[in-house]
Amino acid sequence: MRRYGIGWAAVATAALWCVDAFAADLPDLPPADIYVLGERHDNPDHHVMQGALIARIAPTAIVLEMLTDEQAERLDPDTPRDPQVLNTLFDWADMGWPPIADYMPIFTASTAPILGAAGAPGDLTSYGLDDPLDSAEQTARETLQADAHCGVLPADLLPRFVARQREMDAQFAARTLAAFDLYGGPVVLIAGNGHARSDWGVPAAIGRVRPGVTVVSVVQGEGGRTPPGGDIVLDAPEPQRPDPCDAFR
Repeated sequence: MRRYGIGWAAVATAALWCVDAFAADLPDLPPADIYVLGERHDNPDHHVMQGALIARIAPTAIVLEMLTDEQAERLDPDTPRDPQVLNTLFDWADMGWPPIADYMPIFTASTAPILGAAGAPGDLTSYGLDDPLDSAEQTARETLQADAHCGVLPADLLPRFVARQREMDAQFAARTLAAFDLYGGPVVLIAGNGHARSDWGVPAAIGRVRPGVTVVSVVQGEGGRTPPGGDIVLDAPEPQRPDPCDAFR
């Protein structure tokens, strides 16, 4: 695991979509078939970094957690990579994600096909979702889910939230492998940090079903607090945001 602290705030403000200008400051990436680029969804600097990494990787395809296949199919090579156009095309404002302007570094970094990871999960039987986790991992996962929901979830619901996270990891893995089989590598998956962690997220799910496919995971922290589980760990400034737990008080 490698850690980097890079000041992306000035770059994000001055040149939101100009990723080539600071490519020399990017971390080195080892060769891989698939790169899982994590994020905290509402940190614009994380998306600037993802865009810069995409420009360096030059992927054959980009898979997005935020889109379904049906939404992604609305995008063709002639569609302007303009936030207003894409906002309307995807019905983005109705989806609950941060503004699409934050994600423009991803959409403008490459001309590779963009595919969706969301939607109906399909057949995930090979991912062992019915296999119980060992007690330590189950407890750790439930603790993370409790913290992520500000401690308001009843304890009996936590296993269901863990099971849903596992299903999403498997689904994203399946969609990313489908892109790899169709286009060849390297493929990039854009997803939240929890899905990007290599020990039990999408990389682990890919390793379970396709151990010969090489995966590099990048996770991104804020203000010196970095999430666990990345092959490469990056740090960006923490944006000002309201306390997410205020909604539960």
